[in-house]
Amino acid sequence: MDIFIGILLLISYFGLIYYAAKGGNLMVGFFIMAVIWIALCMIGGNLKWNPTSLDEASAMRDILQGGPESWGATAVNVIFGSWFGRILIETGIAKKLIRSVTELGGDDPLITTVLLSVVTGIIFTSTFGAGAVVAIGVIVLPILMSLGVPKPVAVTSYLMSVGSGMYINQVLFTQMKGIFGDMNYDSSYFPWAFSAMAVQLVIIAVMLIFNLKTKKKKRRAWAARAVNTVEEDYVPTIAMITPIIPTALAIIWNWSAIPAFIVGSLWGLIFCKRLTGFSQASRTISRTFYDGVIDVASLLGFLFILPMFNKISGVAAPYFEAILGGILPKSTITLALVFAIIAPFGLFRGPLTIFGAGAATVGVLNAIGNFSTPFLFCLMYVPTIAMNLSVCPTQSWNLWALNYSKVSVKDLLKTGFIWAWIIAIINIVLVYFFFG
Repeated sequence: MDIFIGILLLISYFGLIYYAAKGGNLMVGFFIMAVIWIALCMIGGNLKWNPTSLDEASAMRDILQGGPESWGATAVNVIFGSWFGRILIETGIAKKLIRSVTELGGDDPLITTVLLSVVTGIIFTSTFGAGAVVAIGVIVLPILMSLGVPKPVAVTSYLMSVGSGMYINQVLFTQMKGIFGDMNYDSSYFPWAFSAMAVQLVIIAVMLIFNLKTKKKKRRAWAARAVNTVEEDYVPTIAMITPIIPTALAIIWNWSAIPAFIVGSLWGLIFCKRLTGFSQASRTISRTFYDGVIDVASLLGFLFILPMFNKISGVAAPYFEAILGGILPKSTITLALVFAIIAPFGLFRGPLTIFGAGAATVGVLNAIGNFSTPFLFCLMYVPTIAMNLSVCPTQSWNLWALNYSKVSVKDLLKTGFIWAWIIAIINIVLVYFFFG
């Protein structure tokens, strides 16, 4: 019976991969999967709908009710991170940083694009949400294109720069911890994360050198500035450190994410003179918070459904062990090698991205493997960021960038795919040396 149910579980798992790759709604997909796996586990005798004993697993209490409730803290962190991103946009801090870097790069498209990539990565170490990516993208992309950078290269470098900051981003980090459950991270995590971010930025620079080295035509810096005729907001120099405040507080002084985001937001608002009166302060905070919630509304729905699936994955562990126990890699080096080879499966919501069928992969690996959680955590982080968030056209903000710049999916993948794969391979090697 266990083998038969295990086969049905695997069939449904591959069905989810197919559904995700076809662009299906992931919130709906994971809910259907949770219901199917609940039914199969109840048939197999490992789960009851509403047992009288609290010691027995309950489908209603522990999975359908307890799953979404367990992610309340994660959802709140996501909202505050998105709000912080809106503060950077509302105050003009993000715009001022980008304009300053453009002036520093002068007339050279290569230098300017590399500098903008670094600054974009730094901004997204704290900022999260499609709204922030769009708001900053409408500043960065016209500048790059006005400098003569080919559209596919401009879009790819911007999106991969956004992805580079996600290795450090506290909002994404909190989401991933919610998926993997409570755990302790040793002091190696952030050194690895900064190393992974550096690798991605270096490969972006190499990609830009490869694509722009033959370009002879240069545009003047004033041409880049001309694409924006809106009067600059008042942003003093001291406000320019706002994007790194939450990350610094969290990493150096071990602050929790929400207080760090609040301090960072207030810093930017105060020094940009957006809190000069109670009425103005109230309107600004309310409006930016509202916009921040809207930016991540669809993500929140996904985050409340996903824990149902995570919890039922644990219940289904014996069935996976019965059918896959002797097949999956047992050593960290073998699993790392497999991930490096099949990293492109992080594309199109595949089994190596958390924002796709990867959550099911985590459930399977946790169920039947003896790998440390930090190792699996970072191993799954790499294709999720390098492949999905950075170059996959099914990611919402990537799709926006394609539509905005009139770049085709083919051109995006032609420009960025091989570089994203190189990033994934190098960072998976780093995962092995840090945690394997």
